[in-house]
Amino acid sequence: MSKVILVASVILFVSGCSQSDNAADKKSTAATKTSTTVTSSQNSSSASPSQKVVKKKTIEKQPESKKTTPANDPPYIDPNLAFEGEILYQQNCGFCHQADAIGKPGVAPSLTNKEFLAIAPVNFLFDTIYDGRPGTGMPPFKHLGKKKIEAIVAFLRDHATLPSRIEEVLAQDNSHGDPRRGKGIFNDICSTCHGPGGNGYVAGGTGTAVGTNGFLSKVSDGFIRVTIKEGRSFTRMLSFQGPAALADLTNKEIDDIIAYLRTAPGEAKK
Repeated sequence: MSKVILVASVILFVSGCSQSDNAADKKSTAATKTSTTVTSSQNSSSASPSQKVVKKKTIEKQPESKKTTPANDPPYIDPNLAFEGEILYQQNCGFCHQADAIGKPGVAPSLTNKEFLAIAPVNFLFDTIYDGRPGTGMPPFKHLGKKKIEAIVAFLRDHATLPSRIEEVLAQDNSHGDPRRGKGIFNDICSTCHGPGGNGYVAGGTGTAVGTNGFLSKVSDGFIRVTIKEGRSFTRMLSFQGPAALADLTNKEIDDIIAYLRTAPGEAKK
């Protein structure tokens, strides 16, 4: 009996020691995890805000691009090309359009007017110089060749001070006006300067020839529409829409004028 009691006591003692060791191991493991968590948290909080941003955001070097012009700025012009164009302009164009290209009433229009340059496409200027305007005092200059004409165009466009509206104007709808009504309005209002049929200077007017194919084949209806509505500052071409305009024409009346001009009335007068 005493032997049985002794054996039981030994078993209970060994079991108790084992449980104590297991508890100690669990506490040690928990402490290790806690220490690891605290250390990780401290390392994370010690990083600077900028370091965190750099880790999250990949910064790539962007390739260099060609010089561009913001939409709200005048067009960028190569200064060297413009300089070359100025020399060519003075040699070939300055006599009629004046040295500063502001034109002369009854002789030649301004080519540096800011409203004009804001809506005049490059090909309008190039083609006009190349082809001239048949039936007017503007002869063709195709003998200059492509590069020299491009230089003259660059010189003229270098005078631009307003944002380009070329795309906006080109996107406007074509006129669907009544040419018969347009003829009456043109004769009453426009022919005073642009002459009968829009023949301009050769008809004794102080305005350009707007009724000939030389002009009409190179301009959009939007170009004519904007010019009539808004006019051109510091020229005899005043605005013809709005309370302060010379004549407050409606959109329909302006489109009627355009429809009449599209019949090229100036050609019939030759």
